[in-house]
Amino acid sequence: MSLASTARRSRGLSHAAAAIISIILLIWTLLPIYNIIRVSLQAKEEVLSTSVLPLKPSLIAFDTVIHQAFWLLKNFWSQMGNSFYIGIAVSLLTLTIGTLTSFVIGRMRIKSGWMLTHAALLTYTIPMSFLAIPFYAIMGKYGLTNNPIAVIAVEVTFATPYAIFIFQQYGASIPIELDEAARIDGASPPQIFFRVYLPLMAPALVAIGTYALLLSWNEYLYAFLLLSGGSVVTVPVALGKFLAGDEAPWNLLMAAAIIYAVPPLIIYYGVRRKMTGGLTMGGVKG
Repeated sequence: MSLASTARRSRGLSHAAAAIISIILLIWTLLPIYNIIRVSLQAKEEVLSTSVLPLKPSLIAFDTVIHQAFWLLKNFWSQMGNSFYIGIAVSLLTLTIGTLTSFVIGRMRIKSGWMLTHAALLTYTIPMSFLAIPFYAIMGKYGLTNNPIAVIAVEVTFATPYAIFIFQQYGASIPIELDEAARIDGASPPQIFFRVYLPLMAPALVAIGTYALLLSWNEYLYAFLLLSGGSVVTVPVALGKFLAGDEAPWNLLMAAAIIYAVPPLIIYYGVRRKMTGGLTMGGVKG
């Protein structure tokens, strides 16, 4: 057997193995999603059936969620509004703090500014769950329990260090000569920030804004701990109550989860190209 045919056979086996592994990983990833969809299309009595396909698929569960026709879903859309409010606030605050910090450190040439960036990242060495009780105690002292501001403050705290790091690294790829040229033309630091720095940081802004939004959108622990009830509860906390009740309509839970997942999916796929570019550039120091 010639060397060329041996190499072709080796490449063929490698491609076949890669294809098999990819198919297995794809099935492993999509199977839970399929089960969520399957359960949402079934009646409550059919949820525990062993059938792979829905026996009598219907959209009754989705109709129930949309019209809030179940007692655990009576405030679903207001809770969705709470999630949007917290997510948008976290995104805006994270972008504001991150861009201002990276601009001051990177463009204003503060001595040893890199130490601040790396010090902020050290906060990730402590798991978020370990800080739940200290955060609860702090918010209680300031009277912010059962207030969305408490969750916003926590999420911004966790999102900002990563945002500063990405903005710092991405900003290094922007020529400092642009700032110098603007200064020669008489631009002040705020003008440079708004007219030069931010427009060039657009991909990173999209990436970090989406990251911060998704981080707060999926938050359960701190939302459950800091929002005890009433009109300020978010959707993840409300859906968690399905698991604590005596009656567990899994089809309604799955339908609500799918509806709740639609907005971040639309946002992600709408900005995924810019987000990938922002994260990729942010990982390479210029």
